[in-house]
Amino acid sequence: MITASAGRLVVCPTPIGNLEDVTLRVLSALRDADVVACEDTRRTRVLLDRYGVTAALSSYHEHNERERSAELVSRMTGGAVVALVSDAGMPLVSDPGFVLVQACVAAGLEIDVLPGPSAVLAALVASALPADTWRFVGFLPRKRGALLEVLAAEDTIVAFESPRRVGATLAVLAELDSERPVAVCRELTKVYEEVVRGTAEVLAARYGDEDPRGEVVLVIGGAAPGVSLSGESGAAVRRLVEAGAKPRVAASVVAELTGVSANDLYKELTKAG
Repeated sequence: MITASAGRLVVCPTPIGNLEDVTLRVLSALRDADVVACEDTRRTRVLLDRYGVTAALSSYHEHNERERSAELVSRMTGGAVVALVSDAGMPLVSDPGFVLVQACVAAGLEIDVLPGPSAVLAALVASALPADTWRFVGFLPRKRGALLEVLAAEDTIVAFESPRRVGATLAVLAELDSERPVAVCRELTKVYEEVVRGTAEVLAARYGDEDPRGEVVLVIGGAAPGVSLSGESGAAVRRLVEAGAKPRVAASVVAELTGVSANDLYKELTKAG
């Protein structure tokens, strides 16, 4: 139940690079807010100064979320309007804000979410990969097992990745399926924006020796449907691995004997293990 208080939270997405991408509704909300909660007051001030917005700022980031959320909810309960922004894009999407939104829901406060720039959607469209079913996974996991589990998805994957890890991640993907389609989207909406499309094998070679610069979003085509390890071919691979063979070698040997795709056998083995 929403309280009778006029206080509310307005979630405001901000430009991911080009300051001209801010919407008129967001600027209006920032002007009308009693306080703007932001990750980095210096970065937010650059945007506000560009458009002559003189709102009061309050630092709100991953290290003070719980303490600051309680303060902001108290202000909203008293009738204040709080605008929530992150450094770039939509708050809560791999950015702070979840704690505050949940606190507002618990307090019965109104929450307005405004549409706006998103690196996730921009990359998905720019990739030219299927967008009918897709999943956003945030930053890709560093542990190999968890990474393999994510990469086994049959939907298009959109993920953030550190420039320093792009080559290594693509190398793992190429091991699973050298022909898997990928788009490396770099510095979206900025001066040096670049979208490089190709197979996992080609892009792994491209970024193997030289890291891309700037912020990177990876878009990866869905994995081909795999085979079940409960079948004879899968069981043979598992037995070879248990006997000490390397997974890739075991998959290749069984594939040569049975005609089943080595990539499918390897993917199922790593996903199951």
